[in-house]
Amino acid sequence: MLSKKMQDALNAQINAEGYSAYLYLSMAVQADAANLPGFAHWFRLQYQEETTHMMKLLGYVQQRRGQVELKAIDCPPHKWESALAMFEATLEHEQHVTSLIHKLADLAASENDRATGIFLHWFIEEQVEEEASAEAVVQQLQMIHGAPGALLMLDRHLAQRGS
Repeated sequence: MLSKKMQDALNAQINAEGYSAYLYLSMAVQADAANLPGFAHWFRLQYQEETTHMMKLLGYVQQRRGQVELKAIDCPPHKWESALAMFEATLEHEQHVTSLIHKLADLAASENDRATGIFLHWFIEEQVEEEASAEAVVQQLQMIHGAPGALLMLDRHLAQRGS
């Protein structure tokens, strides 16, 4: 069974993952509006991943006989100046989520909750991938700054991202 402190922290992470999903859905909407369907596709897949993360956490809390408490999800931003600004925000957000996951792992260790520590290992590895993926696109966008043809090529490349 989860301690109250661990349960509350996992519930907060469920909410954070819900916010992440909303953030990426908001970015997908803006990318669609900017006629960048590949970027929109990439962000929609991120939305789906974050929803999966939320459900994975929710299922774990239930499996450990904890109480899931869904709270209101904050409204994400809805406008960014450019594709680069969206991906810089993505990288910054993923770094923030990484810090949240690390704090959860630290709490699990301090609570001597080995099961939660093992469960969180997947999320720690996932965050390495999330940050690397966002950073790669940031670097590509920085390289092509001011080259609309290259932006369209990158858009086509992002459209090929699989789930």
